[in-house]
Amino acid sequence: MKTKLKTIFVVIILLTFKLNLYSQDKAQKIDELIKNYYDYIQFNGSVLVSENGKIILDKGYGYANIEWKMPNAPDTKFRLGSITKQVTSMLIMQLVEKGKIKLNGKISDYLPYYPKAIGEKVTIENLLTHTSGIPNMTDDQDFMQNKIRDPITVKDLVVNYCAKDLEFEPGTKWNYSNSGYIVLGAIIEEVTGMIYEDVLNENILIPLGMTNTNYDHTDIILENRASGYDKFPSGYKNTRYMDMSVPFSAGSLYSTVDDLFKWDQALYTDKLISIESKEKIFTPFMNNYGFGWGIIDKDIGSIKKKAFTHEGGIFGFSTIITRFPEDNNCIILLNNYSNENLEPLSNGIAEILYDQPYDKPKESLANVLYKTLDEKETGDAENEINEIKENITKYSADENMINVLGYNFMQDGKLDKAILVFELNTFMFPKSANVFDSLGEAYLNKGNNELAIENYKKSLELNPKNESATKVLKSLQSK
Repeated sequence: MKTKLKTIFVVIILLTFKLNLYSQDKAQKIDELIKNYYDYIQFNGSVLVSENGKIILDKGYGYANIEWKMPNAPDTKFRLGSITKQVTSMLIMQLVEKGKIKLNGKISDYLPYYPKAIGEKVTIENLLTHTSGIPNMTDDQDFMQNKIRDPITVKDLVVNYCAKDLEFEPGTKWNYSNSGYIVLGAIIEEVTGMIYEDVLNENILIPLGMTNTNYDHTDIILENRASGYDKFPSGYKNTRYMDMSVPFSAGSLYSTVDDLFKWDQALYTDKLISIESKEKIFTPFMNNYGFGWGIIDKDIGSIKKKAFTHEGGIFGFSTIITRFPEDNNCIILLNNYSNENLEPLSNGIAEILYDQPYDKPKESLANVLYKTLDEKETGDAENEINEIKENITKYSADENMINVLGYNFMQDGKLDKAILVFELNTFMFPKSANVFDSLGEAYLNKGNNELAIENYKKSLELNPKNESATKVLKSLQSK
C-alpha cells in the first residue's frame, strides 16, 4: 500500500512539473511575441495572461511615462475607456436583482428629467445592448472638438447630449452608443441616491479588493498612473486633455491588469450577482453583443472557442480584455497610447494559449510611408510607393494611422505628399468613406476642385450621413 501511494505521489509531482514547464514555454512564447509588437511600435503597456485560472504572464512593456523613462508594470494604472461599460452593466444587474430596476422598464420610469417622448420608448435592456436608437454623442465632431475639456454635471450631460431624436425604433437595430451607457449611469445615481463612483466602490471594488481601480479624476495625485499619448509615424505626442466627467459611466474608470484579473475571476462566482443574472449579461443580442460584452465564437487557428470580449479607447489609451469562460483563460492588454488595434496581438496570444500556429507582427505601413516620403522628393517617392503597393502584404495597414500621416503632411503644406498618402489609403480601404473624404479635402486644398468633387461624391456614396462632405459638395457645385 505504501509503495502504491509513493508511486502515485511521484506521478503527481512529475505531472505537475511537466505542466509547469509547459506553461513556462507558453509564457516565453507570449513574451517574445509581445516584444515583437513593442519593437514595431504596435504595443506599449501592461499584459496579463492566465490559463486555467492561473496567471502565466504578468508584465509591463515600454514606458508609463516616456519623458521620464518610467517603465510600465503590472501595477501601472491605465484609463480603461469602454471596458467601463461591463462594470456599469454589472451595477445595473445588481439593482435589477434588488428589484429597484426592471430590464423592461423605460428611461422615463427612472429619470424624471429625461424627455418623455424618447424616454417612454427606450428600455433598460435597449440601453445595455446598444439597441436604443439614441445617437452616439462621440460621433458628434463639434462635441468631440469643443466640449470635452469642460466639466459637466450628469444631468446636463444627459439632457444636452444623450437625449436627441432616435435614429431608429428601439430594439429594431444595433448601433454602438456611449450616450446610452451614460444614461444608465444617470439611472444608477437616481435610483440609489448616490453618485456613480460611490455605488461602484460599495458594490464592486471593495467586495472584490480592487484597490487599484476607480473613477478617474485628473486633479487627483494617483500613484503609478500611466501618462497617455497619441502615436504618430514621426513619434509620440502627449494626448489631448479630457475632463473625466464627460465619458462618465461609459468610459471613466482606470485600473491595472492585476485588478482586472480579480474582476475576471469574480465573474466565475456568484459574489456579485446570481448565476441566472450573469447568464443574461452573457447572452448575445444583436451584433453578438450582450450587456457590456461582445459574445462571440472566436476562430483560434483551426478551432473555435466561446469568448467574452470588449475593447476600450479613450484619449491616450487603448485596451482590450478577452475571456474564454469554458477554460478559465483570460487575456488583458492595457496600452497607453490612442487608437492602437490590440486585437491582432490578443489573437496571437490566444493562438499560443491553444497551441495553434500564430503570426508575428508586420512593420507598420504608416511608418514605412513616413520614412519614404519624408526623405525623398515627391516624384522619387511616387515610384517607391508603387513598389510598396506591389509588396503590400509585407506590411500591417492601419487606416487611421495612414490618414493621420496624410494630415501631418497637409498641415506642413506638403500637399503632393499628402495626396500620395490618401490615395494609397483609398487603395487599401476602398470601402471607407473617411479616406475618400480626406483625399477630397487634400485636392480641395490643392485647388483641384474636379478631383475634390469626385472624391467627396465617393465618400457620400459610402456614407450618405457624411454632413461635412455634403456641405463642401454643395459649396463647390454652386461655384
